[in-house]
Amino acid sequence: MIVAGHSGEIGKVRGALCDPDPEVQAAALTALARAGVVTVADIALALGGGSLPVRRRAGDAALAVRGKGSRSELFGIMTEALGDSDPLVAVGAAWFLAERRVRPAVPALASMAGDHADARCREAAVAALGAIGDALGLPAVLLALNDKPTIRRRATVALAGFDDPRVDIALRRAAQDRDWQVRQAADELLAGDGISPAQ
Repeated sequence: MIVAGHSGEIGKVRGALCDPDPEVQAAALTALARAGVVTVADIALALGGGSLPVRRRAGDAALAVRGKGSRSELFGIMTEALGDSDPLVAVGAAWFLAERRVRPAVPALASMAGDHADARCREAAVAALGAIGDALGLPAVLLALNDKPTIRRRATVALAGFDDPRVDIALRRAAQDRDWQVRQAADELLAGDGISPAQ
């Protein structure tokens, strides 16, 4: 599949999306993305009924989609993928939504940031909310400052994406966090704004 993708054998590559071997399917999806011919329909197929390796590969491949549906239908498909049963698929979907700054996904990301059982998913959702920077996502980021240390760190950095009086208050609080990396991130952001953590 890798060779076929590089040599432009797109028909062969696309046919491999139905190969019985999940790893071949995943390689085919990657090859289509690399060749710049992956479509919304390919991503929908991968996420809707694809094997686990294919679903995990879909987030990366989706970034290569261009043309019809790439800014409408695809955004809906990737937002829905936040609910995938596999945490890594959900993380990949959150990363895609962050890269494309998909504002309509903010409510779903906020829910994921607060309610998902897997810490990796909560962390990815918080990062995505910070990247998008929509005010509707700020409450979820503020709540994430009470989560595990890795998520508190991510939430502290994510605060930089918002322009709101609550951000400085939250950063001052984070500057007193028991985790030194959270404190460091908060101090750096406050210093960048010319604010002392003690103010």
